[in-house]
This record gives sequence, C-alpha cells and structure tokens, in this order.
Amino acid sequence: MTGNIRRAMATVAAGAVITTGLAACRSAPLDAAQPRSGTTTASTPTPPAPTAGVTTTPTRTATPTPSPTTTTTASASAKSSPTRTAAPRPKRSSTPTATPTPKPSPTQTATPRPKPSPTQTAAPTPSPTPTVAPRDDIRVGDHGPKVLALQNRLSELGYWLGEPDGDFGFLTQQAVWAVQKTAGLSRDGNVGPATQRALADGVRPATQLSGNGVDIDLSRQILMIVRDGRVAHILNTSTGGGYQYKQKDGDTATARTPKGAFKVYYTVDGKDEGFLGDMWRPRYFNGGYAVHGSPSIPPYPASHGCARVSNAAMDMIWARDYLPKGATVLVR
Repeated sequence: MTGNIRRAMATVAAGAVITTGLAACRSAPLDAAQPRSGTTTASTPTPPAPTAGVTTTPTRTATPTPSPTTTTTASASAKSSPTRTAAPRPKRSSTPTATPTPKPSPTQTATPRPKPSPTQTAAPTPSPTPTVAPRDDIRVGDHGPKVLALQNRLSELGYWLGEPDGDFGFLTQQAVWAVQKTAGLSRDGNVGPATQRALADGVRPATQLSGNGVDIDLSRQILMIVRDGRVAHILNTSTGGGYQYKQKDGDTATARTPKGAFKVYYTVDGKDEGFLGDMWRPRYFNGGYAVHGSPSIPPYPASHGCARVSNAAMDMIWARDYLPKGATVLVR
C-alpha cells in the first residue's frame, strides 16, 4: 500500500505541475510568448513541499515545450481545440514622429515670350511737290510789269480799258475779249501765245462808217467808235441773243438787234428803269433799242436787242460826247 500511495502522490504532484504550467501559458500575455532579447525567461516552478509524515520520492519533471502555433490544455476528461495565436501588434513609438511637411513643388515660372521687336516703319517718302510749269499766259488776277505792258499795248491798238495800272481786272478782260473777237480767236479772256501774236501783229478791225459815229459788228460782237472815218476805240459788246421773251404788252418777241443805219434821237443821263431791265445812260437810236452801259457784258450775244458796253465805257462815251443826238449808229 505504501508504494502505491507514493506512486499516486507522485503522479498527482506531476499533474499539478503540468496543470500549473499550462495555465500560466494560457494566461500569459502575447508579449510573453516571444521573449525579448536580453530578458531572462522565468524559471520552472518549484514543486510543493511534501506533506508532513509523507515521504515522497523526488521526481524529475520535464519542462513542457510550447508549440509555436497551438497550446494544448490537459484536462481530466478531454483535450481542447487548438487556438490560433494572434500576430503581435507593432509597438507604437513613445516619441511622436513629426510628419515631414512636403516641400512645395517649385512653381513653374512661365517663360516670358520674347517681345516682338518693333517693326521699323519706313519713313514715308514725301510726295514730290508738283512742279508747276511756268504759265505762258496772263490772266485775270495777275499784276505787275507784264500786265502793265499788256495794257499799254492794248491801249496803243485802240482796245479801251481805261488807264493802265498793272492790274488785270474787269476792264482789261473786256479789252482782251475785244481783241480776241477781232482776231477770230477763242474768247477765254486769257492772253496766251495766240493772243500775244495778235497783239504783236497789231490786229485791228476796219470800219465801214465814214465820218463820226458808232459801228456795231454783230458777227464779231464788237463796237467801234469812229472819228473821221477812223477807228478810235474798240469795245467788247453783247447784242441780241436770239431767244424768245415776253414784251410789256404780253406779245412774244425775239431778242435781236436790228440792222441798219440809225441816228441817236433820245438820251438819258443816268439809270433808265425799263420793262426789260435797267440801262445805264442809254443813247436810243431805234425805238427801244439803245447803246447803254451794263454790269454784265459777256463775250457772246445775251441782250434783248440793245448793244451793251461796260458802265465805265458808257461814262467815257458821255464824257467825250461820242454819241450826241443825230450821231450815226451803223448796225451790220
């Protein structure tokens, strides 16, 4: 009996040791399963002291080696299912590591576009000043020695223009028209090469009147003042224009200057206001037809039938008494 008791007690002690070791493995934290380097592993538990009065034979107990993946728990009746050991969680560092601030990516600076070099605009070529060819004529508005020479030549030939003064004005133009009409030239009033040749040649009209009076040439539209059968002065004149007009009594008449030899029978020393217009100092020679002054004496026929001359020329006729009553007026 004694031997059996000892064996039973030894068996119980060994089971207690094994049970205690297994319980310690289950309750130990995960960190204890994997010992850290430099840490001492706990020693095998010492078996309990033998009970008083009971002599026990010391029995060597083998240290159980735990399985790396499963732990087996011993029980009196059955084994438990293996348990998976969770992978150890990494320990958090006690010192917080500052999250590195990302460096800002370098800002891409736009490459400046090259400024186009300013286009050099060619300096505009100044347009050449038109060269004005020197005129070879003399005309209204001109003045100076040439005009004065022209006026003197016109006066020498009998083309009346008043007193030469070196200014090409209205009366000089009237004289130029008279010489152009006499020479059969274009009546432009300018003294060009053709008119200059006519003046140089001394062109003058011839009269058909003997004695004193006035000779009116309708074809050339000139009026000649004749003294002793000789032409003293030549004037530009404008006679009947050939158009239709209404007379004072309502009848229609044609603007014509009657031809023939007439005598001055009536005169008005001043402005005579007539139905067809005003007449300056008229000398009537046939009914209502007269030689009179007017501000408008174009180089072509334009009157109602009278012979128009400039107001200045009519004043000259009155001043020199070239058309007294009874003087002859030849219209041809």
